[in-house]
Amino acid sequence: MTPVDASRLWLLDRRIDLQHLWRATRARLRLRPTLRQAAVALLIGIGGWQLGSGLWLYAKAWLAQVLIEDAWQRNRSAGQVYAKPWSWADTAPVARLMFLDQAQSFVVLSGEAGRVLAFGPGHRPDSPLPGKAGNSVISGHRDTHFRVLQSVHAGDLIAIEALDGRVRRYRVAGMQIVDHRDLRVLADRGIDELTLVTCWPFDAIVPGGPLRYVVKATAVDTS
Repeated sequence: MTPVDASRLWLLDRRIDLQHLWRATRARLRLRPTLRQAAVALLIGIGGWQLGSGLWLYAKAWLAQVLIEDAWQRNRSAGQVYAKPWSWADTAPVARLMFLDQAQSFVVLSGEAGRVLAFGPGHRPDSPLPGKAGNSVISGHRDTHFRVLQSVHAGDLIAIEALDGRVRRYRVAGMQIVDHRDLRVLADRGIDELTLVTCWPFDAIVPGGPLRYVVKATAVDTS
């Protein structure tokens, strides 16, 4: 084989290689839009699912508050606890708690189990009903309903609307941090007061913990 023939064969091989490379490149270019569209569709689907899940949680929380408010109005009209926010609920509204200086208001539910506190502040069942004589104890989650306790100060006014429609005001006497096993804050001291309890610290990453933030308020009048 002459040098000229060898050069021709080498050029022919390179031409074949380039043809295969071009065909493969064109095939990938044809597939790329389809893959890109599929990836975009997948991302949109995931985003839509996450958005839908978040909106559903907000919708359930909003609906729960509407049902709780309706049950509270019925109980208040009747002057007794009989209406539940939904038929399978193991709790019912017993009072309205109003932070006058912070302009926030919450319906208080009976019981203090976790499933109750998920929907609102809960009344400790072995303490007097809110607005009644003695030490009424109400608990709430630090990152939802009782987040307001961060901005409550000594001297602030808190009001309780009882089942009979009467409103009783309380003035905040002070705050303290105690161990959850310290039950002295729950004792009846012979005065009419509110004891509001939540977990502490407020910015804890892990929920629960052994410490509790306690706000004490004493009754100042009845109207």
